[in-house]
Amino acid sequence: MDLFTTFEIASSALKAQRIRLNTISSNIANAETTSTPEGGPYRKKSVYFESTSIPFRDQLQASMKDAAHGVRVARILEDREPGRKVYDPSHPDAGEDGYVEMPNISVLKEMVDMMSATRSYEANTTTIKSAKRMALKALEIGR
Repeated sequence: MDLFTTFEIASSALKAQRIRLNTISSNIANAETTSTPEGGPYRKKSVYFESTSIPFRDQLQASMKDAAHGVRVARILEDREPGRKVYDPSHPDAGEDGYVEMPNISVLKEMVDMMSATRSYEANTTTIKSAKRMALKALEIGR
């Protein structure tokens, strides 16, 4: 596997983690949103990844034993679970029984997911930096 393949794989992971972080941020920001333009409370969104192969010409140039793959966002799905009911008769979105349907979002779980995405992002950044250092060292050997 050459250095440029390493850059492509790590950059695809950076893009995917950026989308994941943006989705998590949206979930946290809307954890208390009880009414949306679509109606009802905000629905938690989840990001799903899938493997993607490198371009065929690059794979031919590389060793056929090394099946290098990147990652991409396959889809972002809304959670279909019903929201949690909270008794608050003074809330403007409360029903006749005094209950408000709140988003089914655990801020704690979202923060843990955000920390995981951040660590993945950092790991891929470190991979790119390491590959860059190796390339610079290889150039120094040639002097």
